[in-house]
Parts: sequence; structure tokens; C-alpha cells
Amino acid sequence: MSIHAQLNWTDGSQFVARVGNGPAVVIDTPEGGSGPTPMGILLMGVAGCTAVDVVSILKKKRVNMTGFQINITGERAEKEPMRYTNIHIEYIVHGKDIKPKAVEHAIQLSEEKYCSAIASLNATVSNTYRIFERDE
Repeated sequence: MSIHAQLNWTDGSQFVARVGNGPAVVIDTPEGGSGPTPMGILLMGVAGCTAVDVVSILKKKRVNMTGFQINITGERAEKEPMRYTNIHIEYIVHGKDIKPKAVEHAIQLSEEKYCSAIASLNATVSNTYRIFERDE
């Protein structure tokens, strides 16, 4: 399976990118400020990839989830190419009667088996999670 993406320079350090015929994304530097940086998009991709997995797994386990969020932090090397050396993912699950073992298992399956974004990185990935009980 191959995926095609295209990136076009617009001005300064700004680019517009898209995958296939999907929606466009503006990529920029912090100085330009018109969009996330390439490394920021990489973090968002990791968060999105594992989020899709974890939510899908928890739904299959019939977890009574009412909300889900990821906070992700990447530590970068000080020297070029300044890659991510460590990434920490905090999974936040909202719902009622959520069993920690179900959340831990879903995270483990995503990070070790299913998330292709994590598997594509040369970084140490760690995680934590929080569960918030809600009566809804």
C-alpha cells in the first residue's frame, strides 16, 4: 500500500500540503505562524494514530466512554537533526465504571502492535493515563 502526499511552497517558510485528494494543511515555522511546524504535525500524527486505535479498542470492549483526549509531549535532541528522542503520551478517558486494565490493554495494543506512526519513529515512547468518572 502506498500513500501519496504533495507539498507546495506558497511564500516565506509556508507550505500547503495534502494527502491524496484530502483537505489541505498549512505548514509553517514558528516565526511564520500560519500553521503547525513539520515536527508538530509529526506529534499530532502520533497522537491521532494511537487515539484511533485506543478508542476503537475501548468501544469493542464496550467501555462506557463519554470523552477522550490525548496530551502529547516530545523531547528533541539538541543537535541536528534534532529528532524526537522521547515522546510522552497522556491518555485521558472520561466515562463511567471504566476498568483501568481495559485502558492499559488498549494502550498497549496500540503502542506495541497497531499504531504505525509510533512504529515509524526512532524515539522512546512512554505513557500515562487518567480516568474521569462521569454520571451521565
